[in-house]
Amino acid sequence: MPLESIRLLVQSDLEATDQFICTKLSSDILLINQLIEYILTCGGKRIRPLVVLLTARALGHKDQKHIELAAAIELIHTATLLHDDVVDSSSLRRGNKTANRIWGNEASVLVGDFLYSRAFQLIVQLQNLEIINIFANATNLIAEGEVMQLVNCGDPDTTEQSYFDVIQRKTAKLFEVASQIGTALCNYHSTQMAAMQHYGMSLGTAFQLIDDALDYSSSTEELGKNIGDDLAEGKPTLPLIHAIRHGTKAEVKLLRKAIETGSTKNLASILTIIESTNAIEYTANTAKQYASQAMNSLTHIPDSPYRNALHDLAEFVVARKY
Repeated sequence: MPLESIRLLVQSDLEATDQFICTKLSSDILLINQLIEYILTCGGKRIRPLVVLLTARALGHKDQKHIELAAAIELIHTATLLHDDVVDSSSLRRGNKTANRIWGNEASVLVGDFLYSRAFQLIVQLQNLEIINIFANATNLIAEGEVMQLVNCGDPDTTEQSYFDVIQRKTAKLFEVASQIGTALCNYHSTQMAAMQHYGMSLGTAFQLIDDALDYSSSTEELGKNIGDDLAEGKPTLPLIHAIRHGTKAEVKLLRKAIETGSTKNLASILTIIESTNAIEYTANTAKQYASQAMNSLTHIPDSPYRNALHDLAEFVVARKY
């Protein structure tokens, strides 16, 4: 099912979330307003807030607190993107120039900090200790994931396990939080919390695996960022790890040097190696296994259009081209 059809089910909630974000982000400082307006108008799939909204609705939430939490999770996600783009020296995101390219690294980092702190203001206002704990523990793990990724950069000996440790902290954790907080708003059974926690982690892992496959198999126009960006940053993602494991001696030497130097000058050759070792197919199949785990978790959730949408979302995550 297309993402638009899934979003349609909670369209009014998504609109309320966007409205809430705009209301809560206004600042007396012009630069903050300019930068935030630019980021929010550059699009984005809004999958993390969508998970919050669908989970809360699937478990019978009737209040408006899920709107506030969907907004908070989007602010944290946006803050991590601002910081990521500075760390990675990225120039393109979602087909637009990155904020750091326009306003500089200093402004991007500081506005990212503003978004983080504003998100926690919103979270604390709900006065739900369980939800505060979920966010506090998760943001600490996300920061660890960022550091782990930095350590792995330029290291061609990065293992598959180390790669998964990074993406499950750095990306999948926030998906897990989205499903946890959507559940925490409701009267839930412990089996439902465990199921939705597993759903979020599996969905987020599948999402990042597809992102990493698309970096070597899509086009700049489709993807909204430069192809080979991961390689240029020296990131040993799963397609490269698999290709190193299955390439010829000469191919492995080329791949290792590219990771060590963060060079894309042999990108055409590297894409050929990735294709010949079936690295994209391997990565995509691994993503499908995680998506399948996410869908299986939903058996603990009552049948409803919202549960069906969570199922369809897992299918979308692995079928997408952007």
